[in-house]
Amino acid sequence: MKKYRGLVLLTLALLVITGCGTSKSNSEPTPTATLDRIKADGKITFAMSGQYPPFNYFNEQNKLTGFDVEIGQEIAKRINVNSDPIATEWDGIIAGLTTSKFDMILGSMAITDERLEKVNFSTPYYRSGAQVIVPSDSNISGAADLKGKKVGVVLGTTFETKARELGATVNTYKGDPDAFNDMLNGRLDAVITDKIVGLNAIKKNNYSYKLVGDLLYVEKMGIAIRKDSPKLLEAVNNALTEMMDDGTYKQISEKYFNQDIR
Repeated sequence: MKKYRGLVLLTLALLVITGCGTSKSNSEPTPTATLDRIKADGKITFAMSGQYPPFNYFNEQNKLTGFDVEIGQEIAKRINVNSDPIATEWDGIIAGLTTSKFDMILGSMAITDERLEKVNFSTPYYRSGAQVIVPSDSNISGAADLKGKKVGVVLGTTFETKARELGATVNTYKGDPDAFNDMLNGRLDAVITDKIVGLNAIKKNNYSYKLVGDLLYVEKMGIAIRKDSPKLLEAVNNALTEMMDDGTYKQISEKYFNQDIR
């Protein structure tokens, strides 16, 4: 009887040890898992709002295009996979990344300390800044005049945070085109967005708008990648370095902005 009990206890102990070992193996992804899976699938998915021209937007054929999209396509090419850009709501985009709905965020996302707590970022792939844009006949001359004014921003952006800090009455939008249209119809006193985006919108749509004041702050844009994917981060950084060294980045940048915006 004692011998039988001993065998039962030994068997239970082995099951516990084996079970613990299996659980640990399944719950801890290896550093190369994401990159290996991307190469096995033959494609890399990257998300953006699709409402941030000329960086990312839908063309007349309802296809995602723009600077961000072409940068993503070139990265995919250098990893030897196909590219798959995805449009999604900006205010939930980091949650989408961390729950593995896509592999990266490549949508002009500013690198901030708050975001770095949740995701990793590539080296910056361009720099710009936050700009106040108003109707041409506006008396607003800069940030100090925005207190109590109706200011349009895209939901979940650093522009929204800044507008609230300045004491503005904030209206949020899915994309800048909606904010610019509301200002055109007199519903907003100002819009805060990226300087390059603002200049592009004014030129493309012949808006009677003007840029006022200095940049509210300078931003460095990076490609967001999950923290469990260091090999993918390394591959993306290598691809960016190659693109900037061999002239490909400059070519894409000049296509959209007539200058190198790195």
